Amino acid sequence: MAEKTPLSHYLSPKGAAVMRAELKELAQKERPRIVEIVSWAAGNGDRSENADYQYGKRRLREIDRRMRFLGKRLENAVIVDPAAQTTRDRVFFGATVTYVDEDDVEHTVTILGVDESDLARGEVSLVSPVARALMRTRVGDVAMLQTPRGPVEIEILKIVYPVAVATV
Repeated sequence: MAEKTPLSHYLSPKGAAVMRAELKELAQKERPRIVEIVSWAAGNGDRSENADYQYGKRRLREIDRRMRFLGKRLENAVIVDPAAQTTRDRVFFGATVTYVDEDDVEHTVTILGVDESDLARGEVSLVSPVARALMRTRVGDVAMLQTPRGPVEIEILKIVYPVAVATV
């Protein structure tokens, strides 16, 4: 029996590209710059009272931790291109969904990976309560959204996926 991939591993191609770019920036620019500062500061004598040295070492640990995190996330990522979705009448990863709540307030959200979603841009994580309520629904369906104030009925108005870009 095949193991089920955890939802937290899903990532869009755009999200993966952003993470790769950050990893590259840290490895090729930020870390070498901080190593240079630490080397210079280490040559200035007593390291215990050298703020540049102390800050630099702390920053290096932060950079290394972030690089390990990004590397592990990318290594375990399941890249899913929403534009390649064939079942476009149902909500799956990468869908942009417009729904209305019980107060007739319209909301539009895009369902993305845990590491790439940003509520300020209208992006929700695949594991969020909103995404869970919306998954596999169709236009016209009514779903139950679990909120801190209790369950709320939402009706799906529109489902949109990105258009596949033709490669030449």
